[in-house]
Amino acid sequence: MTKEESFYIGYVTKTKGLKGEVQVYFEFDAYEDLELDVVFLEMNGKMVPFFVKSHKLYPNQTGLFYFDDVDHIDKAQALLKKKLYLPLSKKPERDEDELTYHDLKGYTAIDETHGELGEIIAVNEYPQQFVATVRFKEKEILFPLNEEIIIEIDDEEQAILVDLPEGLLEIYLD
Repeated sequence: MTKEESFYIGYVTKTKGLKGEVQVYFEFDAYEDLELDVVFLEMNGKMVPFFVKSHKLYPNQTGLFYFDDVDHIDKAQALLKKKLYLPLSKKPERDEDELTYHDLKGYTAIDETHGELGEIIAVNEYPQQFVATVRFKEKEILFPLNEEIIIEIDDEEQAILVDLPEGLLEIYLD
């Protein structure tokens, strides 16, 4: 399997105990809907399958996992900070009217104060938040995508109305 044939769900944060258990932090919103019998870890540029022996999910976007053949802390240590993926075929279906932050790529960002900012050229997912990248006045600006900043999303016009924090644009333009 290649990276293009999969989707990112999270990463291994730490080991737990001496028997090879690892904690995973999920960056995929509906992680509780995922089929987690086998996951792929990106190791040295390759997608390596790990069969899940057992797992327990928690409401804080984490889970504890035991993998087949990872039966000691030393083996689990090698998995730290590795990204987890699932095949695209295991991606949960979603309703057509259900919009995610990644869907905003290509939308035009309009700020209440500064007017049209430009097209969202990328949406990056960081721990705890999504960040949009827009090319504005020959510079790339970044702003968080969250309920405080987004005022309205117009699907028909493919536009997003935002209220950027005061001074944010000036940081990029000065």
